[in-house]
Amino acid sequence: MTLKHILLAGAAVALLTGSAFAADPIGKGLTMYMQMGGNPGDGATLARQTGAEQAAASFGVTLKEQFSAWQPETMINQFKDAVAAKPSCIEIMGHPGDVAFHDLVKAAVDQGIVVTSGNSPLPELQKEFGPKGFGYAGVDLYAGGALTAQAMLAQGLKAGDHALVYGIFDQAARSQSGKGLAETLEKAGLKVDRLQISPDVNADPTLAVPVLTAYIQSHPDLKAIGSQHGGVTAILPEVLKKAGKKPGQIIVGGIDLGPGTVDGLKDGYISATLDQLLYLQGFLPVVQCVMTAKYKMPGIDINTGAGTDTPQTINSITKLIDAGIR
Repeated sequence: MTLKHILLAGAAVALLTGSAFAADPIGKGLTMYMQMGGNPGDGATLARQTGAEQAAASFGVTLKEQFSAWQPETMINQFKDAVAAKPSCIEIMGHPGDVAFHDLVKAAVDQGIVVTSGNSPLPELQKEFGPKGFGYAGVDLYAGGALTAQAMLAQGLKAGDHALVYGIFDQAARSQSGKGLAETLEKAGLKVDRLQISPDVNADPTLAVPVLTAYIQSHPDLKAIGSQHGGVTAILPEVLKKAGKKPGQIIVGGIDLGPGTVDGLKDGYISATLDQLLYLQGFLPVVQCVMTAKYKMPGIDINTGAGTDTPQTINSITKLIDAGIR
């Protein structure tokens, strides 16, 4: 099933809310637990919430949202809590990895619970449980990192330039985003440093401000900073200002469209950000739940990382961002 068909199915349900069908939507009676990732309403989470809530309302699904501040251990515990509630479906995020989730997911599927994933993939679980509805709605992480790097290179970076990639390099599949970013810059001839995001910064990106400010000040030849962490991207303009840098002096590539990132794009401090269409990462897992629970459809794999936003394009989608859709 293609993305076009999935969205048309969702739109059809929404359009029928004024008809007799609205009294008995196809998802009526289904309960879904869904991991949202960060914290309620934050820039890297809000559009996912909006998509999930609108899909659930259209299909008649009872939605239970879970927030983890991006902590893998919390995600595991939330999954255990969700299974104990015996819902129809659960959506998980892949940050803990295939091994950490495997036995728990198998036990849930064996009970008849539909399990699917979003934001960060679980490729081994998807292979094993795909026939039972285990799909993926999110970015091809390596490709997303590479696309961000390409957008940064288009701003005038050249071979020999010094770049920093600030990312998570120790979490199974999630590390692929930083790897794609770093390796694409390296293939273009840049000298790339990799700096690990700590668990504390992962939960509270403001803690990265002194870390990155000190790094910039101790590396006066730095030409570029790249990250695939939405919260970190949002604080990079503040970092550059504290380091005494003007817009454009350091090329910055990031991800997502939090308020700080949007302002950074408008001011020119951020050169490009990967738009991973978080709304779809919320909407599509609900569609997966309904399609599998009601119609026995297998897992659907959708890459939501289609492009980048830049200072030249950001104004055209500002209203959608403010509405919690982009």
